[in-house]
Amino acid sequence: MASNYPVGFYFQLSFKGEDAAFKEVSGISKEFNMEEVVCGGENRFKYRLPTLTTSQNLILKRALVSKGSELMNWCANTLDQGLANPIKPHDVSVSLLDEKGTVSIMWTFYNAYPVKYAISDLKSQENEIVMESIELAYNYFVITSETSTTNLFA
Repeated sequence: MASNYPVGFYFQLSFKGEDAAFKEVSGISKEFNMEEVVCGGENRFKYRLPTLTTSQNLILKRALVSKGSELMNWCANTLDQGLANPIKPHDVSVSLLDEKGTVSIMWTFYNAYPVKYAISDLKSQENEIVMESIELAYNYFVITSETSTTNLFA
């Protein structure tokens, strides 16, 4: 029985029309925060009520790239300037591709901006590729599929 489930290793990231290759993308999630409310006179349980939707930061990992890119320039300008200049948010898209290289599902992160840049530890006794990690905060994200350009949660 053949399955047509998507695989997680064939994806691309787009930033300002430029595609960037990454080894790993994590932090794509949404969840409700919950508030517990005690009902007067009812001691058997508490009501658990949803409040705001929250999400994690988007974390991008890849081998250290020595040549600059729009994405790296944006990260450097944002993090190096501190709060001396206004942060310039941009939309970032992560696309899961099928076996033909066409977009199967796309996550678009709106008003994203870099909040952390790090490289892996440098160790003289190990022969590992140096990895860089970029962490982006964002307001919200929307999921679209190849057959629909509407929000899948709508």
